[in-house]
Amino acid sequence: MAELTPSAHAPHKERLLWLVAIGFFMQALDATILNTALPSMAEALGESPLKMQSVIVAYALTTAMLIPATGWVADRFGTRRVYGVAIALFVLGSVLCALSPNLSFLVAARVVQGVGGAMMLPVGRLAVLRTYPRDDFIRAMSFIAIPGQVGPLLGPTLGGWMVEYLSWHWIFWINVPVGLIGLWATWRWFPRGALVAVRKFDTAGYAMLAFGMVAISVALDGLSGVGLGMALVAVLMVFGLASLASYWMHALRIEEPLFAPELFKVRSLRVGLLGNLFARFGSGAAPFLIPLLLQIGLGLSPVSAGLMMLATVTGSMLVKRIAVRTVQRFGYKRVLQVNSVMLALMLASFGLVVPGMPTWLLLLQLFIFGGFNSMQFSAMNSVTLKDMEGENASSGNSLLSMVQMLAMSMGVALAGALLTGFSDMWHLQAGDRMLAIRATFVTVALMTLAATLVFSQLDSDESVRPAPDAGDS
Repeated sequence: MAELTPSAHAPHKERLLWLVAIGFFMQALDATILNTALPSMAEALGESPLKMQSVIVAYALTTAMLIPATGWVADRFGTRRVYGVAIALFVLGSVLCALSPNLSFLVAARVVQGVGGAMMLPVGRLAVLRTYPRDDFIRAMSFIAIPGQVGPLLGPTLGGWMVEYLSWHWIFWINVPVGLIGLWATWRWFPRGALVAVRKFDTAGYAMLAFGMVAISVALDGLSGVGLGMALVAVLMVFGLASLASYWMHALRIEEPLFAPELFKVRSLRVGLLGNLFARFGSGAAPFLIPLLLQIGLGLSPVSAGLMMLATVTGSMLVKRIAVRTVQRFGYKRVLQVNSVMLALMLASFGLVVPGMPTWLLLLQLFIFGGFNSMQFSAMNSVTLKDMEGENASSGNSLLSMVQMLAMSMGVALAGALLTGFSDMWHLQAGDRMLAIRATFVTVALMTLAATLVFSQLDSDESVRPAPDAGDS
């Protein structure tokens, strides 16, 4: 664990770090424990496992929609109060998820959970930023990041074990005791903080941006046949795009927009955000598709699938150690272009998986994919924020977090639409689902290649500088 300097040893400061770490752990665990359980949840709820993407989309989209408002809400109502409400909503959403009798109820419960999740980490990070001096902030954030690394390590296997030996409900019940401890500790130890001047909130701009994100994501999800007619899908897509365009024109003419247009004058930010969006169509869909491949396609048990996915986590963690040195040696442009191609090839390689292939080969495939995926995230996040300074660093970080969650939502929605489209086109029955899964992997791999065109806009001599903390999600 990261050690803090003696100046940071005040008890309330250490307790704050543990509090924020609890929130980070719940989010990281929830993000990975659910994927392995989706096929079993589909069976229990009487749904097709190929149409469970709405469970993931609802959470990711809610988080993306609320991230731009979290800073203002924390300033307006206080970090202590907002952090407590965030944990309470996350716990309430978890209870509702565990009690869900059908898919529609579960999706609504995930929205409640997403409201809490959207505020937990950003507000916790903000409280740490205001409590620790700049010299200690990086070490403090390193401490908080540890639970975020433990969550993905435990999540797949724990989720598989729970659905196989208990029931899928326990992947949500597990959040309750952890959340209640966090609530009690927040009330007892979370610093109240000094009053902060609250700037005017761009309500109109936020409404346009939020509606645009929701409309486009729901339209994409509607392509998978969740009950939306094609006419409604088309209308939502048009209005979503119009809303985003209106936000841009609105931001150009007011003094304090949600995200200042001046941010986009920085080439690395522009390229990094667009690259994140396109690259994550594939990498964001993978955590949804891989458990389907292992359980529906290969017939593995939930526990076995969870254990297999540890290879992906292991590859990811090992590559983190060499990511910075690799970028320093070859530069952002070359690393991101080459790595985007390799990531696409690894995604496409899952389309070659067949029943009976050697276990060691599949484990190696998952391990290599995890490595390239981690390299992509690290380089993309770093290049996006490396030239952000002062107040722009905070805005850029919020914008990146929003794009990350939006891209994951869109990636999973597209994967669901592709699974349904291939199944309907080829009139596949339950026993033939493997063909649709393999075709979907190849298609999302092709979409990932689009990121190479975006990253070609980087300067060849793009310098390598430490960027503000952006996470690695």
